[in-house]
Amino acid sequence: MTDTLEEPDELACRLKRGDREALATLFAEHRDRLWRMVNFRMDRRLTGRVDPDDVLQEAYLAAASRLEHYGDGSFSPFVWLRMILMQTLTDVHRHHLGTQMRDADREVGVGGCRYPQTTSASLAAQFVGHFTSPSRAAVRAEMLGLVEQAVAAMEPLDQEVLALRHFEELTNREVAEILGIQQKAASIRYVRAIKRLRGVLSQVPGFFEGSQDA
Repeated sequence: MTDTLEEPDELACRLKRGDREALATLFAEHRDRLWRMVNFRMDRRLTGRVDPDDVLQEAYLAAASRLEHYGDGSFSPFVWLRMILMQTLTDVHRHHLGTQMRDADREVGVGGCRYPQTTSASLAAQFVGHFTSPSRAAVRAEMLGLVEQAVAAMEPLDQEVLALRHFEELTNREVAEILGIQQKAASIRYVRAIKRLRGVLSQVPGFFEGSQDA
């Protein structure tokens, strides 16, 4: 399938010319990735109230309205589209939650755009849900607390690198571009964060055995 994808440089040139078909191509190529991002980043209080597909549609319309400004920045096509999606998600959060957001409204600034930063609690829940069997409730609860403490102790940037690489499944190059850091720095932060989590989780009896059964 990857052989059919258009080269990023060629797509970028078309976007700079305001080619709406190029935008449609970009969106179609990355729709699954974008949906995964919305599902991961959206506040759980909106489950059942907001359809991720509706967020994607709003983001697409927003991108279409900003297409003439694509050439103003230096972002790759996917990163540019993702930034618009995250801003759209921020607007959705504010519309539905308003003052209820508080701590959940922490944001990260990237290229003048701000979007929701994943909290330590949501990251911990994702890790425990991803690696453990739901049938082991007692162990799961213990791990959730340990993982949340480990993630909360990390620098916000490290938390974000962890979220981008591990759950959004972005490449190291994309993470570096999104956060405005060097690729080497992004790689070092990711390895360091994973190592720290593994150290914490290794203290929980049966964790890694249980993760293989999940």
